[in-house]
Amino acid sequence: VQLQASGGGLVQAGGSLRLSCAASGITGDDYAIGWFRQAPGKEREVVSCIFLSDGYTYYTDFVTGRFTVSRDVAKDTVYLNMNSLRSEDTAIYYCAAERTTCQAMAIMLPSIYKYPYWGQGTLVTVSS
Repeated sequence: VQLQASGGGLVQAGGSLRLSCAASGITGDDYAIGWFRQAPGKEREVVSCIFLSDGYTYYTDFVTGRFTVSRDVAKDTVYLNMNSLRSEDTAIYYCAAERTTCQAMAIMLPSIYKYPYWGQGTLVTVSS
């Protein structure tokens, strides 16, 4: 499995960005694709997740209502639409894939669980 994240950039507070995670090599639809982020000096944390089989989605509290995760099955791509960005959203954003559920991914801390597949990360900088 290979993942390629893209779409980061510099945006003003209140602005929007769309991140993409292009996946290849995933066989079967029992995978969850998660978006994680890591700010300077902080641990990597889960932001959102989508289960490829049924499109079930998960969001952490600090992005609920602002971020939307979606998938394009034909393009094997997962998107993270980020609106109303805040300075505290500044981080490197990564996508990860695992044969699990979003409910499980929400509590599988990257500091403890070794996710097997990661994208390379894309930097999001929100200026205030």
